[in-house]
Amino acid sequence: MRTVDDFAAIRQAHRDGTGIRQLAQHCGAGRDTVRKALQHPEPVPYPLSQPRPAPTFGPSREIVDAIPAADANAPRKQRHTAGPLFRRPRQEYGYTGGSDQVRRYVQARRRHGRATCIPLDHPPGHRAEADFGHVQVDVPAGRPEAPVLLVTGSYPNCPFALALPAERTEAIRHGLVEAFASFGCVPHELWWDNPATVAVHLFRGRERTLHPRYAALARHYTLAPTPCLPAKGREEPRVGHRADDLQRRWAAPVPRAADRGEPNAHRHRCCLAERERVSGDPTGAVGVRCGRDRAAALVLPAAPVDACAWPPGPVDKYQAARFDHNRYSGPRRWASRPVLVKGYIEHVAVVADGQAVARQRRRYGQGERVPDPRHDLVTLQRKPAAPDRAPVCRDWQLPGAFAEPRQAPGRRHGVRTGARPFIRVLQLLAHHPVARVEQAVVACRGRAAPGATAVIARGERPAPADPGSSDILMSVNVDTPAAPPGPAPQLSRFNQL
Repeated sequence: MRTVDDFAAIRQAHRDGTGIRQLAQHCGAGRDTVRKALQHPEPVPYPLSQPRPAPTFGPSREIVDAIPAADANAPRKQRHTAGPLFRRPRQEYGYTGGSDQVRRYVQARRRHGRATCIPLDHPPGHRAEADFGHVQVDVPAGRPEAPVLLVTGSYPNCPFALALPAERTEAIRHGLVEAFASFGCVPHELWWDNPATVAVHLFRGRERTLHPRYAALARHYTLAPTPCLPAKGREEPRVGHRADDLQRRWAAPVPRAADRGEPNAHRHRCCLAERERVSGDPTGAVGVRCGRDRAAALVLPAAPVDACAWPPGPVDKYQAARFDHNRYSGPRRWASRPVLVKGYIEHVAVVADGQAVARQRRRYGQGERVPDPRHDLVTLQRKPAAPDRAPVCRDWQLPGAFAEPRQAPGRRHGVRTGARPFIRVLQLLAHHPVARVEQAVVACRGRAAPGATAVIARGERPAPADPGSSDILMSVNVDTPAAPPGPAPQLSRFNQL
């Protein structure tokens, strides 16, 4: 077949005065080909006068049709291609046709059933997409895989990324609160790819049973929680591309960090840098489209949602409240009484009567007990052997100065009797920070017989407020609240005597 260069040489020679017969003799082509080159600037393909007839299999057509139908339930990589589709009918059913007929028939079937798409365009402020990506970070303990919440606006393509300790509902609530605060607005629709912490039950179409805590977040921000269809990743194209950016651009090479805060700061800078790029819309950068998106989206509420999960439950006889397969210490006065356990991503708070009575660091293992020894100070009055036998007291990390008030009474009065003065010293920690009690113990150390009474008297002296002093524990509970101030004395009553 003649090429474009051949047609160009014929047209140039004819322009210089060479006739059609001479061109045909010189190029070794027919005069009709020379005339086509003079009429068209490039070769015209030969069209079929009529379409090729469909392959006929006779009685074997039903066999060839049944095999792809059975492949619909097979794994994607274990389905028949054109080669096995030709060999099976030939070996098992005596098919005598050629392989080209089978190949053209399979191509026609696949071409007919191939899906087509319609390009979509979302207006400003209408929709955002959320999903989790996963990256590995080098920390002193190794190279764990960290889940990263990704939220991307469908119109501006503006990303938000935040590493979280888990993919649970309270972590999702915390991440979305941070994302909305970063964007400065709330989208009308938020799309998720049906994680179990968002959609508890999946039904036909887009019918879902949402997680109660996620549904409460959607009601608080007045947005529409919209689920994707199962196994339809193309419904979240923006956040899917941002997951690739997270792994290939923002986490290559593998970042090194001492804690989770450092990679989050790096990802925040990457997200801000993305707002300077021009992506998909030549009318402006991502930051310009973010302004349009913010103007058309919902306004942030006055107060963010409380990003936690709060299963109700009592404090048991061991003064522990259960949350997420772990037990967190609670005050004695709330034992066997219903409380509210609020689980955040960093800590767990025990709430009673509308206020937090205890706060502990969050643990993500199972079967762990998170104690607070100060919650057991009241019980120690009736359990003098507990400081030596109970792990909650034996493992209490106290300063070294507390060893003297523990050992001195035991040398004078015996182990069992000597534990009671030490317990009285420990009970000071229910009302005073560790540093202040330690100062009282050190101040009384030089006396011949300091005893618990001297330490208690020293520790309960009024001291100027020290804003820098803090306890080594996270508990905010005081088991025995301070007594309310009584009425002022009326000295005039003595005159009536």
